[in-house]
Amino acid sequence: MPVTDPIKTLLIANRGEIACRIMATAKARGITCVAVYSDADATARHVRMADIAIHIGGALAKDSYLRGDRIIAAAIDVGADAIHPGYGFLSENPDFVDAVEDAGLRFVGPSAAAIRAMGLKDQAKVLMIKAGVPVVPGYHGDNQDDAHLRDRADQIGYPVLIKAVAGGGGKGMRLAKNKGDFDDALGSARAEAQAAFGNDAVLIEKFITNPRHIEVQIFGDGDDVVHLYERDCSLQRRHQKIIEEAPAPGMTDDVRSAICSAAVTAGKAIKYSGAGTVEFIADGSGPLRADGFWFMEMNTRLQVEHPVTEAITGVDLVDWQLRVAGGSALPRAQKDIKLQGHAIEARLYAEDACNDFLPAVGRIEHLQFPPTLRVDSGVDAGDDISPYYDPMIAKLIAHADTRAAALAKLRQGLAATQIAGTTTNLGFLFNLVAHPDFDSGKVDTGLIERDLINLTAAAQATPQDAAQAAMELSGLMAPGDAHRGFTLHGPMTWQVALKSGTVALTPMSPDHVICDVGADRVTAKRHGETWRFDGKLARPHHAKTRQVTLFGAAPLTIAAFDPLDRHSTIDVGNGVITPMPGLLREVCVAVGAQVQTGQRLAVLEAMKMEHVLRAPHDGSVATITAQAGDQVQAGIVLITLDEHSGTD
Repeated sequence: MPVTDPIKTLLIANRGEIACRIMATAKARGITCVAVYSDADATARHVRMADIAIHIGGALAKDSYLRGDRIIAAAIDVGADAIHPGYGFLSENPDFVDAVEDAGLRFVGPSAAAIRAMGLKDQAKVLMIKAGVPVVPGYHGDNQDDAHLRDRADQIGYPVLIKAVAGGGGKGMRLAKNKGDFDDALGSARAEAQAAFGNDAVLIEKFITNPRHIEVQIFGDGDDVVHLYERDCSLQRRHQKIIEEAPAPGMTDDVRSAICSAAVTAGKAIKYSGAGTVEFIADGSGPLRADGFWFMEMNTRLQVEHPVTEAITGVDLVDWQLRVAGGSALPRAQKDIKLQGHAIEARLYAEDACNDFLPAVGRIEHLQFPPTLRVDSGVDAGDDISPYYDPMIAKLIAHADTRAAALAKLRQGLAATQIAGTTTNLGFLFNLVAHPDFDSGKVDTGLIERDLINLTAAAQATPQDAAQAAMELSGLMAPGDAHRGFTLHGPMTWQVALKSGTVALTPMSPDHVICDVGADRVTAKRHGETWRFDGKLARPHHAKTRQVTLFGAAPLTIAAFDPLDRHSTIDVGNGVITPMPGLLREVCVAVGAQVQTGQRLAVLEAMKMEHVLRAPHDGSVATITAQAGDQVQAGIVLITLDEHSGTD
């Protein structure tokens, strides 16, 4: 163990909520914090928090947050002692670790050798087999010929999971349910892996039909390794975690002992130093078993979901990272790490759950979190969600003595969260934590897909909601002149045109308004400073010129009808439209090509994900308006089809 040399100046080679999270602990330790930022992040929250901020390049990650040379140069320029990579970007790049250390700086994380050992999933599985850690049956070989991979998948038996050997976070991962799915899934996995990691090699694993994703937080100092118990991360969408909790529901002492021991064995096999997570897949078809889990991969970095582990152990993992990077031994022995209560984390994203979870962009006009939850966020009101990075807005964490209490606390916290200006998955999160299977602890990675329609159902405005929105847009809810709405010969009726229909407002007095919403009549009355609609308290809300966002368990936005806004009536005919801004990674067809319904036409890369644009119907390609490598805006007609071409 090297001589203790505490870090004095720390450069955080990341952005968003994790950069802010690291700075919070570092500042509490009296460490000077240095932020780096791209063109898109010049006014970002992590920049505002930092003691020093340095511009390192363009908006695209490859021009900034993936430029290790610029990051190291910035650290040297300001006299930093160490670099913390956060997660994502360069956090698991062993070449970057080597370069940091060659520059005389400390890397807050594991050694390059440990990252290399676990960086490629196929090699990591071979290493784990040698160490005696159970591994999922599959193919982890070097032969990447398509025909060979297809044959091995046939031998393993469907369904199989195709996974990029490099990276993580669900990138380069596709499920082939049967032999007919394999070629398309392989091509898509390869393309996304190449784009994300510069390596299109894949492995194949048997897909466990009712899997649970259970991972163990470990921490090492190069000599010793301890565990900080397990987390359940089974609630996923497209292999992206959405809800995480610790400890895992249904976990027994014997299974916990077995899975945590396996994780520690994995860490010791590579002489691990720092925070790491060993991920397992468990058979969720029945109760957890000590022989019913298998190693998937190890993430050699801090995890997004680390707050739930911090909540149940009372450990600040970033503080431990900084201590160990400064030369200290593990702050606690295994016997001193106790499990306390239950914690659940929900990831709040700028995305449209009702539209296939497409990422969203826009300015956050209003943002308010409840004080009952721990909130890790990288944005404030007034900040923009850009198309260049992951669209996470915040992580909301509830901790209580029992799972039931933590779940109730999270539900209340989600209902009390207020965000306006961009589309989010807030309503989806509430539906998910209120789902009866999740409530009872019956979790597996297929839960969301099985009930996707109900979980993503758009909130419907009640007559009371429409009445409140109409009154807000008309100004009748605001304090004002007692004669507002008064006419000499009788009540005046105001017609407020919403996109959903017209609401007629008839003020009977400054504190009493009759609201006719279609065939429904709603009575609005003011009591002191608050309004009630049919006796029900008005929902918390945020209003701007032509729309109102109502908050609560089912948040929704109600907009005024604008006769000059023709966007909703534009007929694009046979056009295929880009759903968001992004990089046009691939155009799969040419003008004149005959295509069939559902055929891949183009691949758009945005917010770290690949989005496949498919043919809406049979036809021939009439026009293509952009080419591979172009940056395209949202809403452009990328490809048009002639559905009559080639038919009688």
